[in-house]
Amino acid sequence: MQNKMPPVTLPRIDFTREFTFSDQEFERIRQLIYKEAGIALNPTKKDMVYGRLVRRIRELKLNGFAAYIDFLQSVAGKREFEQFVNALTTNLTFFFREEHHFQILAAHLKTLAGKGEINIWCAAASTGEEPYSIAIAALEALGGGSRIQIQATDLDTSVLEVGRKGIYSADKVARLPAGHAARYFDKLPDGNYQAKAQLREMITFSRLNLVDASWAQRKQFDAIFCRNVMIYFDRDTQLAVLKKFHPLLKAHGLLFVGHSENFYFAADYFTLRGKTVYELARARA
Repeated sequence: MQNKMPPVTLPRIDFTREFTFSDQEFERIRQLIYKEAGIALNPTKKDMVYGRLVRRIRELKLNGFAAYIDFLQSVAGKREFEQFVNALTTNLTFFFREEHHFQILAAHLKTLAGKGEINIWCAAASTGEEPYSIAIAALEALGGGSRIQIQATDLDTSVLEVGRKGIYSADKVARLPAGHAARYFDKLPDGNYQAKAQLREMITFSRLNLVDASWAQRKQFDAIFCRNVMIYFDRDTQLAVLKKFHPLLKAHGLLFVGHSENFYFAADYFTLRGKTVYELARARA
């Protein structure tokens, strides 16, 4: 007769959260991020919001989300608002993302060679891979014969600092087209790569909130990149941003947007020229 094995008692796993996070608190956060950054958080993002903000609550030694929200809205919490926005913004990017855009940009820039300074605005620069890709594409198209200035802006101050330094891991630089890593980056002793001074000097990084009532930008641009950011905005916010882009784009300029963005509702201001590339509507050009 076989002996029966004694029952195994498994350790109890506690899946309870460190802090409670009510629907009302989530709604207050949704309203705050919409007002500050124009981001329309989907109601399904509650778990994501918890995961990103719980670290701030711990660091500030607060007792929960209600206390954190109250702190954000207090005079003492004004500086924390920057950390709040940084935590809730998404910064997925890599070199030469949506490669066809850089081919179109190169062809566009060649038509401007010898016609004075070329100005490009990268309006969602993230950690810098996009503006550096723009700079490389411009140099490949024009060589050193034209003065090229790139304004790189983002809402998130932490990613802007990464962009300013221009230092990236080997796996990120590996995404560059063949030969570009050696030509445009220096290998550092720790195995990372830094964009060469020639590239860094072409780009100015600064903070800009696309939903602010007014922008510091005053010059007009030959091209504007605003890719994969307005998908987080509702239609009214998208149209408000596009209206502000309009006077900042030169008559011949191009507006590059993300692969899943479609602004047919802004036809009074922009006309689709090609795959996610817009130009000024003729009536307003």
